[in-house]
Amino acid sequence: MGLLNMRGYSQEYGGLLIKNMNTKTKLLFVYNVDSSVFAQISDAFKKVIAPATYECNLCMVTYGVVSMKGEWKEFLDASTFEKEFLHKDEFHQRYPEFKGVKLPAVFIINTNVITLLISSEEINLQGDIAGLKKLINSKFKFYE
Repeated sequence: MGLLNMRGYSQEYGGLLIKNMNTKTKLLFVYNVDSSVFAQISDAFKKVIAPATYECNLCMVTYGVVSMKGEWKEFLDASTFEKEFLHKDEFHQRYPEFKGVKLPAVFIINTNVITLLISSEEINLQGDIAGLKKLINSKFKFYE
């Protein structure tokens, strides 16, 4: 049953307090790019011209220049968890209390409780979709 015991008490995992996990659990993927058209165009050029300076490894690994990579889309479509995707500006507007968290990141949301699941540092260590999928599966299995 993951981190919940039979009475639904919270338990601590990896330094994060997990509260009352249930079937409404959702993964929130947050990109380290803004949602404006200018930002999107600028990021596409950076990805091609100067990939070493690109600031969003989640984008780099899961997207080509303009669209989501097929292997990543297949993984998401086959996954049983609910998912949401936000750009940095959208995330900070909705969750201002997390402005200090380095992005990109993946959060887990359960009954309006949001918790950091995968840090920027962990995402930045991933060089391909296979590594990212393995990381997500290893972290998320505790919540299923």
